[in-house]
Amino acid sequence: MALTLYNMKRWLLMLQGKSLFHVNQEIGKCFTKTSLTGYYNDLTEKVTREPDLIGTDRLPLHPAPDGSKVYFPVAVFQYGFGAYDLFLQNGDKRYLDKFMQCAQWALDNQEPSGAWNNFFFSYPQAPYGAMAQGEGASIMLRAYKRNGDERYLQAAKRALDFMLTPLSEGGTCVYEEGYPVLMEYTHLPAVMNGWIYAWLGLYDYVVATGDNGRYRQMMEQSLKALEDRMPLFTTSYWSKYDLDKRIASPFYHHMHIALMQAMYQLTGHDIFNDYAIRWADDERKRYNRTRAFCAKVWQKIWE
Repeated sequence: MALTLYNMKRWLLMLQGKSLFHVNQEIGKCFTKTSLTGYYNDLTEKVTREPDLIGTDRLPLHPAPDGSKVYFPVAVFQYGFGAYDLFLQNGDKRYLDKFMQCAQWALDNQEPSGAWNNFFFSYPQAPYGAMAQGEGASIMLRAYKRNGDERYLQAAKRALDFMLTPLSEGGTCVYEEGYPVLMEYTHLPAVMNGWIYAWLGLYDYVVATGDNGRYRQMMEQSLKALEDRMPLFTTSYWSKYDLDKRIASPFYHHMHIALMQAMYQLTGHDIFNDYAIRWADDERKRYNRTRAFCAKVWQKIWE
């Protein structure tokens, strides 16, 4: 990613905690392991920071590098998760309406293939990604459970089918020794948080439908592939963003902790609890925070 004025401003806002797209995300407050309720990390701040959207037909816009504002599918999906969690917490129907508006937008903007053109404004040659597919499926499945409209269920299935299509065939999945690695960016190394968000779409489908066939198999196999690669997503002092040795920013490191906590609750696998504890301990140490921050700034300069 180039060192442009646009990117410098975006990174500064992220580091200061002022970016709408990098709000603090703890473990979700409303999810359960065996039923489809709230989301797995807390995205409510994405909604509360833009309160003027509630009660309107407007959805969040994302700044593009050329200065324009666009609808970024992942931003719409995550806004929807935040709105749904707020509804579950306080019963305010305005948040439910906003969630359903996001779900309808997802339905209206899904391509016939099942894909969402997620990176059209930044990576037009590689516009699709597994994270968008998984999160899109997750929002569709919650809408389906809410009102029983089969269109949402079928859209979720199409989203996952596209996600699981091999990269070589235009999809967003790399099969390594038969095990699915879910690629947030199809032209870059695997990203840990993107892989997990994509996997959660499979998890939600299995929970919502009780599937014991292909989707459960892919869910279990992708989980194993992720667990096998977890040592590659860490250093001796901090977590890594991806498999290209890029250190996580403080924002992403904190998110990684929450994701590990959620994954432990969902799977019961000790590896996720171990990393949650380890990375939380790293985060508490000033030396580690400083070292990681400096490493991240250096990486951004040279990317």
